[in-house]
Amino acid sequence: MTAEMERVLGDYLCTVDFHVAGGIIPIGASPFGDRRIGYITGGKFDGPRLSGEVLPGGGNWSVGGRIGADASVGTLDARAILKTHDGALIYAHYHGRSVIPDDVRREFGDPALASAVDPARYYLRIAPVFETASPDYAWLNGVLAIGVGERTDLGARHRLYTVR
Repeated sequence: MTAEMERVLGDYLCTVDFHVAGGIIPIGASPFGDRRIGYITGGKFDGPRLSGEVLPGGGNWSVGGRIGADASVGTLDARAILKTHDGALIYAHYHGRSVIPDDVRREFGDPALASAVDPARYYLRIAPVFETASPDYAWLNGVLAIGVGERTDLGARHRLYTVR
């Protein structure tokens, strides 16, 4: 990591594992893009200052399209409710971008190959913000985070970092 990146990139915040049972629901290609919705059914998160469970009920409302001849591009519009180990509720809302080469997308479609796809072969980046009424986690109300995502057997994993 360069000195400039270390100056901007803050501390490791946590890793969030989102479970998306039932897969992704394809709405189809509308005039606004190829809409897909993933419903969050649970999960967990863990980090130096944050740990707990992801509550069911959030989701990701993504829109996809093409970028170049051999890759798809997508936007993420996700919301989730996090419940800390000590009972505080945190609302997370984030946007992001994905670029998935066609060969990777084909592998994602094959259950025998999907979990073995190296995350370095595709791009999934997010920028979450948080909202909470908890005095113990009020510091999150002023945090912009950035994250690197990857697909998992159960849904998605996001490693989050604060931005200074």
